[in-house]
Amino acid sequence: MSAATSTQPVSLKALLPTAQLLGSDEVLVSHATERSDLVSAGSLFAAIPGTKQNGQEFARDAVQRGATALLLDSPLPDLPVPQCIVPDVRRAFATLCDALAGHPSEKLRLTGVTGTNGKTTTTWLIRSILRAAGHQTGVLGTIEYSDGQRRERASLTTPDSSALCHWLKSMVDNGSTHAAMELSSHALDQGRACGTLLDVGIVTNVTQDHFDYHKNYETYLAAKARIVEHLKPEGILILNADDRGSSAILQQIAPTSRIVTFGLDQDADLTATIVEESTAGTRFVLACGTEAEEVFTPLIGRHNVANCLAAAAATHHFGIPLKTIGLGIELLCAVPGRFERVVAGQPFDVFVDFAHTQDALLRCVTNLRQLSPGRLIVVFGAGGDRDRGKRPKMAQAVLGSDLIVVTSDNPRTEDPQQIIADILAGFGDSDPPLHVEPDRRAAIHWALEQALPSDCVLIAGKGHETEQIIGTERFPFDDREVTQLAWHEIALSRDSQAESSTMSVT
Repeated sequence: MSAATSTQPVSLKALLPTAQLLGSDEVLVSHATERSDLVSAGSLFAAIPGTKQNGQEFARDAVQRGATALLLDSPLPDLPVPQCIVPDVRRAFATLCDALAGHPSEKLRLTGVTGTNGKTTTTWLIRSILRAAGHQTGVLGTIEYSDGQRRERASLTTPDSSALCHWLKSMVDNGSTHAAMELSSHALDQGRACGTLLDVGIVTNVTQDHFDYHKNYETYLAAKARIVEHLKPEGILILNADDRGSSAILQQIAPTSRIVTFGLDQDADLTATIVEESTAGTRFVLACGTEAEEVFTPLIGRHNVANCLAAAAATHHFGIPLKTIGLGIELLCAVPGRFERVVAGQPFDVFVDFAHTQDALLRCVTNLRQLSPGRLIVVFGAGGDRDRGKRPKMAQAVLGSDLIVVTSDNPRTEDPQQIIADILAGFGDSDPPLHVEPDRRAAIHWALEQALPSDCVLIAGKGHETEQIIGTERFPFDDREVTQLAWHEIALSRDSQAESSTMSVT
């Protein structure tokens, strides 16, 4: 979905009053797209500058296909159609998409979640709580796009502008009253959600990620802070009091902003006291002001308690009582690829997690190290064509493990051996129990063969993903399915060996 349409034409002169209109005093738009192959007669084509190509390269093709107006950051005098000149085409296009969709976020109770880690789980928790309260709720994020009735597999953490507005409009049309969406740092920086207004904005945490795009921590943090620009006048911003990055956003926003905090360790508006935790889940006391409620979540780890607090803060703002919040938290048994348990008949725990940053890996290792009675075996790699600076730091994050297996993630167009070398450099002079296997399937198989009863195996990096990207090709690969098949093969081999041994003794 990369085109926005409306039965009521939108006036560019009224919508973008500071824009320069060339070739016409007014341009009325009923259909707009940033893809020239989706242009139809009467379309506006938005020539968005990209990291690899500039949309202006496709403007002529768009006109030949029937575009009757162009949205540009500089004029193209040789193209004989009205042109709207703006300083930032992407933001203007997002604003136009929102208008063509009828400003759907104004008709929803909408929560936007940003942060390095925890976005997906927090949005799924919000949906579960709101459903428990009887509200039809949509979700947009890394795993799926859902309007409350229909859903499809996600292509981006935050959809492109036209798809975003299409889904929000579909939520309104289908009777959803609430929605939760993930806002990536890329989407916030690029203005992909311009025009979309939030009742609640959440910053789960801010650590290192995407420095290949943002270059450094300061610009990455500034991108996350832009979530404030999307708040409705009565909207609130929810921050993690335990996280340095989330808390630092206080210095980047207006002092009049309405802030709600959550935390396990620091004083906050919503707090949690853990009562009991195991690999079966966590029981904690949720406190908000003078109210308190004991809550159980099947999600494991302290970081998931923090995600529960963030979701509780958002839904409490919508008037949901703590008892219903607790019910909604308990009803969410798992989030695909987020500390997801894999059961294949093996006598030890196996978890698959999307952790692909130092912070996320450290949280997983720390939590499982505390909860597992046996050894902790960790399988992980790092993505190619992404932030190289985090690779050695990921090595440091897994040093608390009993056995470390370094493998490939999505190498993309990089040499897998070079990615692994970047990771191994992070171990420095330490000599951890280490096994290197570039083939991810073989690495998972090897790790499972080493595991003993009461051990715990963590397979990190890909989570819910069902493909592995090698070069420019995508191959079917699901850590969960690979794990189940590998254990089946191991079990058959061991049974065969045991049978052979019995026969030879006989």
